Amino acid sequence: MNPLDLVTPGIGLIFWTSVVFLLLVFILKKYAWKPILDAVEKRSDSIEKAINAADEAKASLDQLNIERDKIKKESLADRDTMLKEARDTKNQIISDAKAKAKQETDKILTDAREVIKNEKMAAITELKNQVAILSLEIAEKIVKDQLSSDDKQKALVDSMVKEVNLN
Repeated sequence: MNPLDLVTPGIGLIFWTSVVFLLLVFILKKYAWKPILDAVEKRSDSIEKAINAADEAKASLDQLNIERDKIKKESLADRDTMLKEARDTKNQIISDAKAKAKQETDKILTDAREVIKNEKMAAITELKNQVAILSLEIAEKIVKDQLSSDDKQKALVDSMVKEVNLN
């Protein structure tokens, strides 16, 4: 065998393989390459849009989280303010109620003391009146007893005359 025979079929084979390859590249370029590249380009654009949308959504979510935290802080501050005001109002109401209760207690005590004083004075007056009436009744009985006889009446008149003369 000739060494050129081995090379020649290889050159022919290389030639036809190259022709088939170029023909295949031409057909692919004309019919498949452009649609494949368009599909890849569309897919790339779609992925890029999805990434941009995801970035925008993330930024929007971050902004919403910031706003939520701000609103939460404001609501907590409002709640604390309302609780403080409620505590102050409660303390004021309790203080006012205590002061009013003390005033009413003092008034009731003053009124009770006045009533007791008046009742005491009335009782003392009543007692004095009764003592006076009783004293008059006793004196009347004694005077009747002493003046029941003429001798006793003359003795009483004489003793009164002596007392008047002495004074």
